[in-house]
Amino acid sequence: MSLSAESRAEQSRRVVEQLRDIIEQSKARVVALFAPLSDEVQIGELISQLSSRVALPRVGDMADGTPDMAFLYYDSRALAVGAYGIQEPQAGEPCAICDIDVMVVPGVAFTSAGERLGRGKGYYDRYMAREGFRAMTIGVCYACQLCDELPVEEHDRRVDMVVSAV
Repeated sequence: MSLSAESRAEQSRRVVEQLRDIIEQSKARVVALFAPLSDEVQIGELISQLSSRVALPRVGDMADGTPDMAFLYYDSRALAVGAYGIQEPQAGEPCAICDIDVMVVPGVAFTSAGERLGRGKGYYDRYMAREGFRAMTIGVCYACQLCDELPVEEHDRRVDMVVSAV
């Protein structure tokens, strides 16, 4: 993706503004966000703008080696670089899957219908398929990451809406 730093910053600002409005209107008590990689929409400032409680993902492997993801409530003192070079909570209070009202989901690309291309590990697809998951899901991306169609497999989960700076 060859967006200028200025374009990334402006599009991120517009996405954060839209997200904040959607989340506040939803009256979500718990919002699951993510700590963005450098090529993802920079949503970090949203943490301090929400009246909702925020949870962030932590990834690892289950006993059988299957990749797994859990959410922990945000505590800035517990953040450190974890798997894949992503800032994630190293300790803290676990967030129950059924407590999440809104989940903001990263992706490499999205369609307007909510199809999502992730980074290939399936963390979000597996999490959203778990029993008890009920959150409204919002994909976020830069305008250049919106596609007309994407390769979709049976296990892929759609997001309920996509927010972009189009």
